[in-house]
Amino acid sequence: MARSSLRRRITIGLLGYVALLSLAVLLHGYVVNERAEALVWQSLLEAEFDHFVLRSRTDPGYRWADTETLTLYDGAAALPPALAALGPGLHDEVLLDGREHVLLVRRLEGRPMVLALEIDDLERRELELGLTMLASALVVVVLLGLFAAWGAGRLLRPLSDMARRIGELRPASDARVEIPDRASTELVVIADALNDYLRRNAQFVERERAFVDSASHELRTPISVIAGAAELATAQPGMPAAARQQLTRIRRTTQDMERLISLLLVLAKDPARLAKANDRIALDQLLPDIVEDHRPMAEDKGLALTLAPPPSYELLAPLPVVQAAIGNLLRNAVENSDSGEIGIRLLPEAVVEIVDPGHGMTPEEISAIYARAARGGSREGGGIGLDLIARLCTHLGWTLEIRSLPGKGTTARLDLGSAQRTGA
Repeated sequence: MARSSLRRRITIGLLGYVALLSLAVLLHGYVVNERAEALVWQSLLEAEFDHFVLRSRTDPGYRWADTETLTLYDGAAALPPALAALGPGLHDEVLLDGREHVLLVRRLEGRPMVLALEIDDLERRELELGLTMLASALVVVVLLGLFAAWGAGRLLRPLSDMARRIGELRPASDARVEIPDRASTELVVIADALNDYLRRNAQFVERERAFVDSASHELRTPISVIAGAAELATAQPGMPAAARQQLTRIRRTTQDMERLISLLLVLAKDPARLAKANDRIALDQLLPDIVEDHRPMAEDKGLALTLAPPPSYELLAPLPVVQAAIGNLLRNAVENSDSGEIGIRLLPEAVVEIVDPGHGMTPEEISAIYARAARGGSREGGGIGLDLIARLCTHLGWTLEIRSLPGKGTTARLDLGSAQRTGA
């Protein structure tokens, strides 16, 4: 969703306020003008009417003389058809002969009398005056809008500058927001709070980094000791078959633990730091080794692993991570299949595809995997699940695509294209 700037919101708000205020003033002026105009017409026409009645009573020979704008209609016979239905009182904007008039209707000695004042020219001037006032109001709105935009820009410039400086911050132990000397109290409070947060966050990141570096050594050392001891014990002559089988299981479990630790440590490190420890990997040579490591496990379940001849690809990526990602996708395929053939291919652009004939998954189950990966959750139980592989891919910029149907197997595609170095 596109967001508008605070300056634009303030400007639009002020423009709306000025426009509404101008409209209210114009409407108020119109109502007052109409009321005052009616009072003027009534006062003027009543004075003329009273003068005519008084002269008529004191001077029997007096006769009304129409002027250019004032006309008297005396008696029903003299009334135009448009005036015949009018009742006593003041009537404004009445058309007579195509011109506007204001009328005062009275009944005198039983006969209707109408005094008509032609106001066509006055109405035209009134319209011109109204248009002029409307144009003036529009000009005022435009000028105030420009002033509001300029004023809002000046008032918000310190806040905009701070927002720009915050946007330019990069992860670093000494990252902080600079406070201008003339900054307002509110900006100082915001900057101090943000700088305090950055300081505490940097301390937290440093503690996490120290923990990851320490855990990387402390966790691997005992696992290496266990793996070495299991390997030496397996080589002893006369070892019972049952004990040898358990020692082999211990060695396999330690290998899984080493891969799990590698994955977890990768997720705990920044991708920029990981790039410094990248290995140059020949993917076409690594893939057959991973398949051979999982072939005994597949044969125990009556499954066949088929690897298509891979093209030559070289990557820059952490070797244990690539091994763990591909290996655990293959392990999941083996664990979730009962019989048949699992196909492994290396597609162009460094995409590893694994197709199994297993139980498959519903769309809801696939969505749940991506949802757990997005929120950093993990599946129930131990080991390395697809959701953890999905989190790893997101962290390193890789892509994991899962397509499956219940009872028809699963196709997993791991796109390592962002780590691709050369291809042939």
